[in-house]
Amino acid sequence: MRVTIGGARGSTPAPGTPFAGTGGHTSCVAVAHDDSLPVLLLDAGTGLRRVTSLLGGAPFRGTVVLTHLHWDHVTGLPFFAAGDRADADVTVLVPPGSAPSAFDELAGVMRPPYFPIGPDQLGGRWTFDWSRCAQRVEGFDVQLRELPHSSSTTLGVRITDPSGRSLAYLPDHAPHVLGPGRAGLGALHPAALELVDGVDVLLHDAHFTPTELARFPHYGHSCAEYAIDLAEAAGVHRVVLFHHHPDRTDAQLAEIVTGLAGRHGISVVAATEGQVIEP
Repeated sequence: MRVTIGGARGSTPAPGTPFAGTGGHTSCVAVAHDDSLPVLLLDAGTGLRRVTSLLGGAPFRGTVVLTHLHWDHVTGLPFFAAGDRADADVTVLVPPGSAPSAFDELAGVMRPPYFPIGPDQLGGRWTFDWSRCAQRVEGFDVQLRELPHSSSTTLGVRITDPSGRSLAYLPDHAPHVLGPGRAGLGALHPAALELVDGVDVLLHDAHFTPTELARFPHYGHSCAEYAIDLAEAAGVHRVVLFHHHPDRTDAQLAEIVTGLAGRHGISVVAATEGQVIEP
């Protein structure tokens, strides 16, 4: 398995010199079988635009798994040049919702007057389907679990390749939202523990610092310290911090990583655009 970060920001893109090292694009992760082209994409934020260059002129033929339909996770779809062409073949897996079909659910956030075109006007062959809690996708075993995220849920993803290497992707996760009488910033969410158990690499929401999280618990995000505690509890030794706050500069992210160095013997890095991870 080879994993490439297309975008690691949360909420909105973050242009400008103070953010250039980390990159300003929003959530998108490209997954490939070793030295092959990417065939599985996790979320479709503006970082999806970077995937076209990874394909080297080839059309995208694979699957996009959406963890949820917030704008920072879907706005890259109509700007995905490698998918918006006659020879592309794209399947989009949409979290179960209230619309009659997966297409209708996605079209709710991509249609006039909010955007000039709908999903049915993208070039190539596009298929829209509901995601399921466990399924085989592009040669990978994919497990999905619902996690709390502000007033709604999002999906956490666990991917295992044929050799047994594994990656967990929890980009938007509010662990302190456990239901009435169970709130607490130190809580480890049971669905997250199940999803992350023993994975080789964990990509996890680190949108807030602990101080910010205490001030904005209703925003539906986590902090790096929680990601490390979750990793320790789940027997994970490599953590990649993800969904960086759009105001978090490169220097500030470096301070966060330095402050966590060696904690519980876990390797910690901040996700950056173009970064390649091999679980």
